[in-house]
Amino acid sequence: MHEPTPTLDPTLPRRFADFSTLLEALDYAAGGIRGLNFYSPRGELESSITYGQVRERAVEIGRRLVHFGIERYSRVALIAETNEDFVCYFLGCQYAGLLPVPLPLPTSFGGRDGYTEQLHLQMKSCEASVAISAAYMLPLLDESTSGLNMRFVGSPDTFEAQASLSDIKKVALPKVKSDDLAYLQYSSGSTRFPHGVAVTHKSLMSNCRGIGKHGVQLRENDRVVSWLPFYHDMGLVGMLLSPITCQVTSDYLATEAFARRPMQWLKLISKNRGTMCSSPTFGYEICSRRANPTDLKGLDLSSWRIAGIGADMIRPAVLDLFEQSFKDCGFNKKAFIPTYGLAECTLAVSFAPIDSGYQVDYVSDAVLSGDVKSFEKFKVNGDAGNYREVVNCGKLLPDFEMEIRDENDIALGEREIGRICLKGDSVMVGYYMDEEATNQCLSKDGWLDTGDIGYIAEESLYIIGRIKDLIIINGKNHWPQDIEWVVEKLPELRSGDSAAISIPGANKEETPAILVQCRKRDEVDRIDLENRIKSEVQAIIGTTPTVVLVPPRSLPRTSSGKLSRVKARRQYLEGQLF
Repeated sequence: MHEPTPTLDPTLPRRFADFSTLLEALDYAAGGIRGLNFYSPRGELESSITYGQVRERAVEIGRRLVHFGIERYSRVALIAETNEDFVCYFLGCQYAGLLPVPLPLPTSFGGRDGYTEQLHLQMKSCEASVAISAAYMLPLLDESTSGLNMRFVGSPDTFEAQASLSDIKKVALPKVKSDDLAYLQYSSGSTRFPHGVAVTHKSLMSNCRGIGKHGVQLRENDRVVSWLPFYHDMGLVGMLLSPITCQVTSDYLATEAFARRPMQWLKLISKNRGTMCSSPTFGYEICSRRANPTDLKGLDLSSWRIAGIGADMIRPAVLDLFEQSFKDCGFNKKAFIPTYGLAECTLAVSFAPIDSGYQVDYVSDAVLSGDVKSFEKFKVNGDAGNYREVVNCGKLLPDFEMEIRDENDIALGEREIGRICLKGDSVMVGYYMDEEATNQCLSKDGWLDTGDIGYIAEESLYIIGRIKDLIIINGKNHWPQDIEWVVEKLPELRSGDSAAISIPGANKEETPAILVQCRKRDEVDRIDLENRIKSEVQAIIGTTPTVVLVPPRSLPRTSSGKLSRVKARRQYLEGQLF
């Protein structure tokens, strides 16, 4: 096996995605010696490819797609494995003027049927005419495309066997412009009614420029190490397309390999002197939980300067645990950079300052419940249970304007909680072929209602939660993560073991319920756990909840691994969680 592609490149001056299109960015990166490396679950280098080689193969694939006769702007569904094939086909679609649609692997979907139904809905939603995956995935892909009008379903090898290099040598590629769509991104929560976010080249370049130049402030020796899936915006834009457009070498471990051996992520950082790696909260937590003295021996994380944290609600206790677990290995807690973003804004919206770690605001229960509309910064004096730690997600990237608005669409002031609304070049042009859904969140003058609730303090953004997850009991607001965090402090439970929802009560009023994954089999132990959960939850919401113990690994997740409370509620009400 040849050596991995290098980090430093004295031959090519750094450019921060100041290009019109993704293709221009790849053309430029191809002039250097940086590229992508793919590792096995045991941390062994499986393949290495420079950006020059990526471009060469992507151009060939683009010509094959045109030669095949696929109409321009057609959608190409790509099962997003962490390998060269996905990267080159994604970029090959760009050269052919087609829209790649990254789709998930069969994880977190509750079995074969749930997965194939998800793929079917997404491909039907965007009217994909081509679907490509690895050969071992073809039975699932065939099932997922049943009844759809597909021109080709198969593997890269099968597709490429249809024409020789001499057949495609003179195929002309179309011109691609900045305002053209680059790809469709299905947001992680889009399951039953999928919405494909339409991302233009202009939006992508703007966001990648903001990430590289302002968010992480790239340095010459920076190197990405990632396990995030390419079908999720954080993995696709943050860990693949941003490195390409800013000419950064990247090392990849497949998501399923990380799930089995999370310490391999940290070992790759240590081995390759990685500097930039991001993860949702649960990624840091699982590393802390799985670390043992053998793994820690020889581990050196001193090179890690950007430890991005985002994609779900950020738990300070998890970050503290990670820092305590790995500080003796050289990890510096100042590397933590909380962020805020969403697929509807391509990816990133705000970054906390680098080299400062994470900072928190203490927000009282009175504010979170809606009893108080605005507030000053609180300091905990005694009873910390009356407050929630809300993490500072930093200042906006220069691309964005933001307003915090109330229920009447009126802009609010400093430290007033409301809906987060954004405007800027990185904001999507809409949900693909879904005008109704687009009009519900995107105004004619370009303002996006994110569906998130938060506030501004000293020009920094703080996130409270998702409005669709809010539980309203007796006129009071309760945020599900507050309930879940209290429950998951019980010693036999883990992060992600609970889902707080509301359910119809006896008189059709909403009542609180908590679904909890339980590993106990003894009935006495289960009753004891239920009673302790009721006690903990009643202490913070003033009402006794319904507690439902469900089997391990039964709570539904989005394609990116986040808890789906909406789906959990539906499954509970339909009797599917038992």
